[in-house]
This record gives sequence, structure tokens and C-alpha cells, in this order.
Amino acid sequence: MVSREQKKAALHEKLQLLRSVTKSHALSKTSIIVDASKYIQELKEKVGACSRDVAEDKPLPRVTVETIEKGFLINVFLEKSSPGLLVSILEAFEELGLDVLDADVSCADTFRLEAVGGEQQAESMDAQVVRQAVLQAIKKCTES
Repeated sequence: MVSREQKKAALHEKLQLLRSVTKSHALSKTSIIVDASKYIQELKEKVGACSRDVAEDKPLPRVTVETIEKGFLINVFLEKSSPGLLVSILEAFEELGLDVLDADVSCADTFRLEAVGGEQQAESMDAQVVRQAVLQAIKKCTES
């Protein structure tokens, strides 16, 4: 009898764990299992969508921005260069009020930019703001 009670308790515990993982509000065993099945299907669809994104060979830009003494060190790398990409990024710098103090650029097959940008404005700017502006400039240029 003890063994049967232990098995029942173990099953109940596993169902509650399954219920919490799948965020199910069901109370019956059948409903919990149906919710778990739906959850697994949703996860399979998400994995499929991620796989399709990777398979579409969309090269993601690598953009790093480090804060230095009076400005930023900005590194940009894309596996494929696009016409007007450098201009678009430089326009983003201008809109942010960054002066390009030094830059090294390669736009042949790949795109690589290493730039030191100094702030024109007295107020301090966040590196994340610069990174987002560069990403927006890249997106604008590569989508058009």
C-alpha cells in the first residue's frame, strides 16, 4: 500500500512540475497533459522560426561601443558591405553630435569600421545610445 501511495504522490508532484513549466492553469491530469502538448508544439514552432532565420543567411552586424576618455571607440563589422553604409553611419554620428577623430574603414566585400568619436556636446552620452544609432543606420541602409 505504501508503494502505491508513493507512486501516486510522485505522479502528482511530476504533474505539478509539468503544470508550472507549461504555465498551465488546468487542474485535471488530462488537461495538464494537453496543455503540455500544446506548449511543446509552440516550442517546436519557435525552433523552426529560429532555424529559418539562420538559414536565410541574414548576416547580423557586430557593433561594439566602448566609452573612452572624451568619447567612444566604435567597432562595426558586417559580413557584406552595402552601398552607402559608411555614409549612413557617419550621418548617425553627426546626428548624435559625434566628431570622428580617427577612423579605419574597409568596404571591399565585408564592411569594417573602427572609429574614435568625440562628443561635441557638453552633456554626457551613453555608449548604448551610440550603439543603437549605428544599428539603426545599418538597418536603414541595408533594408532600402
